[in-house]
Amino acid sequence: MTKGGMESVEVFTAEGKGRGLKAQKEFLPGDVIFAEPAYAAVVFDSLTHVICHTCFKRQERLHRCGQCKFAYYCDRTCQRAAWLNHKNECSAIKRHGKAPTENIRLAARILWKMEREGSGLSEGCLVSIDELQNHVDSFGEEEKKELRTDVESFLEFWPPHCQQFGMQFISHIFGVISCNGFTLSDQRGLQAVGVGIFPNLCQANHDCWPNCTVVFNNGNHEAVRSMFHTQMRIELRALNKISPGEELTVSYVDFLSLSEERRKQLKKQYYFDCTCEHCKKQLKDDLMLAVKAGESKPSADTVKEVIQLSKDTLEKINKARMEGQYHEVVKLCRDCLKKQEPVLGDTNIYLLRILSIASEVLSYLQMFEEAADYAKRMVDGYLKIYHPNNAQLGMAVMRAGVTHWHAGLIEAGHGLICKAYAILLITHGPSHPITKDLEVMRVQTEMELRMFQQNEFMYYKMREAALKNQKIQVMPEPSNENAPSLFHKKE
Repeated sequence: MTKGGMESVEVFTAEGKGRGLKAQKEFLPGDVIFAEPAYAAVVFDSLTHVICHTCFKRQERLHRCGQCKFAYYCDRTCQRAAWLNHKNECSAIKRHGKAPTENIRLAARILWKMEREGSGLSEGCLVSIDELQNHVDSFGEEEKKELRTDVESFLEFWPPHCQQFGMQFISHIFGVISCNGFTLSDQRGLQAVGVGIFPNLCQANHDCWPNCTVVFNNGNHEAVRSMFHTQMRIELRALNKISPGEELTVSYVDFLSLSEERRKQLKKQYYFDCTCEHCKKQLKDDLMLAVKAGESKPSADTVKEVIQLSKDTLEKINKARMEGQYHEVVKLCRDCLKKQEPVLGDTNIYLLRILSIASEVLSYLQMFEEAADYAKRMVDGYLKIYHPNNAQLGMAVMRAGVTHWHAGLIEAGHGLICKAYAILLITHGPSHPITKDLEVMRVQTEMELRMFQQNEFMYYKMREAALKNQKIQVMPEPSNENAPSLFHKKE
């Protein structure tokens, strides 16, 4: 079954997994299998005034809708593009007196679109919204209570003159949002800023070691020549060579957890038991639980003790980060690493988590040399665990490269930036803002590296002079959030 721009994929019934997608032709790493605009999307409640409601880019100054005083846009282009989806919302917010929560707004946008276009297949969609999984029958008591609250709030917001939908169908829409809402990120891909529904993407099944990745592209409304390039969309991209007839899979969770933990998370959030090869055979679990190799292998009790200490430290770190006490975070990391290093192997996830936090926070505090050392160890561990074309790996390698560069370690910095660039070319594509940023860094570090190789002394002299005249670029403040996960689950 193919439809409008989706000729390269087919919906099929995957054994034990319901519907799935499979390739209709061969794909190579980095190929865009399909691009899909959102069926409906909204900005998170907490960010409605700092993120454009059309393209989901973070902007310094936004234009506010003069009618409802709620929606914000980059400029008139984004405002005009939004009007079809905002028109009903605008008058409903004015009538209601305030904007409802993101879940209610998203459900309303979906139902207004159905009112306009009918509930059948939309253009370019392989399945209709009616056919998407809602998993309402699997909801626990707390989730059912939240669902009832959402439905009641929706009915208060929904205008009486609009098409009326039955309670069961409204519940279905909220179930679809809960299980299939896709996380939208800002233009740098570093912060989750909204949630959208992409019916075709919803058909891709999970695998902990997938052959595809999904990237959110905010589009470029300045590109006049082609409407395709101006549209906000998700892109499903191939991570390795895919043969015709092969199932297309994506990962719903970050791989950097033990198979048992990933399975628990998938069961809790998406209501299925993962039967992928990596979970069944617990592949890479031995690496993620590695202990220090050598003659005097630590006892099981010592390992258990250090892992418990690591878990306790991570909780303390989270608390200190929430309060912005970054020097305290550094102290906790250093103390924990002293206990971990004689006991845990260099791919142990508890060691890697502490190294990741330490390198990020030290970079923010401009203690670049120490940060670079931790970042290098983190990347060395990640390279043994992650798929070579994993987006999270690419971002971590990029961060490590920038840290080395700031530390004046130009050879290692350039090498890491080149490695990150190679990964992100596949996962994000050459036109994504992150890849473009990396390309600029790659050119700059290459130039500096040539200067360094010709005359080391002169390179450091010039670097010193440049730093005196120009304050070194401050790294972004460490975020307490993980990188945006693929699907948005309301906690």
